[in-house]
Amino acid sequence: MPPLMVPFKVGMLPQVRLSLLPRARCLFDEPVHVKVAGLESRQVVTLRAQATDERGVVFRSAAVYRADGDGELDLCRDAALCGSYEGVEPMGLLWSMRPIVPHKYFHWSKALSPHLVRFSVHDGMDVEEKEHGGALAEVINERVLLGEGVVREVVNFGKGNGVLFTPPGEGPFPGVLDLSSFASEKRASLLANKGFVVLNVSVMYDKPAKINYLELDHYQEALVFLQQQPKVGGDGLGVIGRSKAGDIALSLASFVPGVRAVVWINACSGNMGAPLHYRGREVLSPVTLDLTKIIPAADGASIIKFGVTDPNSEENRTSRVPIEKATADFLFLASEDDLNCDCRASMESMAAQLWRAGKENVEMVCYPRAGHLLEPPYGPYCRSGLHGFLRTVVMWGGEPQAHACAEVLAWKKVEEFFRSRLSCGHPKTKAKL
Repeated sequence: MPPLMVPFKVGMLPQVRLSLLPRARCLFDEPVHVKVAGLESRQVVTLRAQATDERGVVFRSAAVYRADGDGELDLCRDAALCGSYEGVEPMGLLWSMRPIVPHKYFHWSKALSPHLVRFSVHDGMDVEEKEHGGALAEVINERVLLGEGVVREVVNFGKGNGVLFTPPGEGPFPGVLDLSSFASEKRASLLANKGFVVLNVSVMYDKPAKINYLELDHYQEALVFLQQQPKVGGDGLGVIGRSKAGDIALSLASFVPGVRAVVWINACSGNMGAPLHYRGREVLSPVTLDLTKIIPAADGASIIKFGVTDPNSEENRTSRVPIEKATADFLFLASEDDLNCDCRASMESMAAQLWRAGKENVEMVCYPRAGHLLEPPYGPYCRSGLHGFLRTVVMWGGEPQAHACAEVLAWKKVEEFFRSRLSCGHPKTKAKL
């Protein structure tokens, strides 16, 4: 029986197809190739992305495109005409998503749950941030934090706890202690996908208001626990931290043996927030704050950068982390437009501190127009949000496109640094979907 033939009528549109390549399910830090086919020649459409974080906050983005003569769009080739971003930005719909309520950070901290993003294409030009129906086509992008075969385990060590991620295979694998200022498994799980055994530990093991001082012994116990894991090899461990977790990473390398490589991201060269104790005594006092120099912004957020006093001043002499005592190699990553603190100045002063001690064990990278929250790539850019320690809304800094680019480059740099400094003499193993 011959196939049923449906005559094509003038004005009839073939089925519009929205594709995510190579597949709609991917790791969180992997890009997807967005393509649309089946549009009319030169048709103007609006592409949208929407996601809801684990706290129920909705994030959205929209950009207007014009199809080519064949009715096709390719976001790796075609430029957005207007909307949440402009120009050729293959992953623009992801990093440009903004919360529908102001001053919200995209929370996705649990590695077991995939991050779902709904992509859709709509006829015409309409970039208003509201709920839209009548999509010509849509597809769900499932962005996964935990790769195939990676084992996640909640663990206890000493008086503390954390989450251990172990890649598939026999090992040995390099070990990395991932310090997050507050609970988040994102970076740790993604590093484990790349072939590292990673222990994620929150710097704040209680509410900030209840903490009179932090104990470096707590994080040393985490290092010892990680080193004892049967799949961990090499002659030392890596430590990574941003913001407050960054200065804890410096202190571990300076006071505790066994740290081979440190990644410091947008932090201070001195101890911030609370006194640091080690072995029953105070080893570092906190850098002082001048609250009169905090600048209020019109939208209710504040710029706190200028309220942090100079870590190298005489008044902060007992706050400066003595990194010249460390035997570890350092990677300093600083965002030039960080409005949380002057991290570029801290980075340069620490490099000088090491060089004066006759050490050249440091690499530095500064990212122009990037803000404080430098994270694994392709998450929504956060302009402002609640400061975890000060409990007030602050500006994080950065320009969205430049910040998104910096996250891609910085994430690649982190992997390269740890892989070169923590070699186990074992072939690289990466988890896949």
